[in-house]
Amino acid sequence: MYQTINFADDPHRQKHFEHFKNMDQPHFSITAPIEIDPLLSFLKELNLPLSPALVYLVSKTANALPAFRQRIREEEVVEHDWVHPSFTVKTEASSVFSFCYVNFHPEADQFIPACIAEIKAMQAQPSFENIPGRDDYIYVSALPWIPFTHVQHAMNYSPVDSVPRIAWGKFTRSEQGMKLPLQVQAHHALVDGIDMGRFFEIFQGYCQQPEAVFS
Repeated sequence: MYQTINFADDPHRQKHFEHFKNMDQPHFSITAPIEIDPLLSFLKELNLPLSPALVYLVSKTANALPAFRQRIREEEVVEHDWVHPSFTVKTEASSVFSFCYVNFHPEADQFIPACIAEIKAMQAQPSFENIPGRDDYIYVSALPWIPFTHVQHAMNYSPVDSVPRIAWGKFTRSEQGMKLPLQVQAHHALVDGIDMGRFFEIFQGYCQQPEAVFS
């Protein structure tokens, strides 16, 4: 389900939307290190797999922020009730990845088993297609081999693609603990700097207090 969003009641917001919507390259991207020691300890204690847990936390964060649930459809903006992760997994059939789609559920004990089952199915019988016509996705990628500081995603610019892209890389240990590089890319007509800041703040909070999220 979704609703149509009208910026007409906020003229400055409408100008912001029009300014960035008409750019040739309207997406912007931020990468920052996330402290994950509490999350790693918690997952180890409960014997929960890391990748499905991170997909869940990324999805939960995106769903907490209206800007990350908004999409551009020609001249309209819609806001979905929920957005769902379409993420990359390694396959047994090839050296290249597969797309894996899972319906988001706000409760971890519902989402993570479904995520694990879908990963296993896609590893055996990979697919490279999302459902045509749907934009209630968030695209999620894992690059566990690289402690990156920036990611550039492949994408089409016509027609308008306003689906956020999120990636994480290889975590490394520093004096402050284990750090995970997290990259978030979004369409600037919908997502502004304050929305990006809230994304990283919420995600970091989930990683710092995982017992409150996964209970």
